[in-house]
Amino acid sequence: MKAALLTSVLLSSIGLAQANSIDKGRALAEKGNCAACHGVGLNAPIMPVYPKLAGQYADYTYYALLAYKVGNSNAQFGRNNAIMSSQVQPYSDADMRDLAAYIASLPGNFVVKR
Repeated sequence: MKAALLTSVLLSSIGLAQANSIDKGRALAEKGNCAACHGVGLNAPIMPVYPKLAGQYADYTYYALLAYKVGNSNAQFGRNNAIMSSQVQPYSDADMRDLAAYIASLPGNFVVKR
């Protein structure tokens, strides 16, 4: 009984600990000047090679940021882009999750084919 209660408390606290802050993510995006490359609302890149971010799934964005942070140190997981790798280095795991939550909250114009 005690083990079940302890497990329940631990599992519920994990969900609380992972609550992401859109406001913190917005502040990080502004501080990092993400719009300089990804454009207004992170949906109008200044060059065609830069992706639209607005509305992207939070988990995809988080893992992409993590892969840029890892960079060449892990050939199976890392992404190699000098600009993005340097941009994400100062961010903690929580910061990247907040950024991802903010980006997911933005209205995007991705097209979903049905």
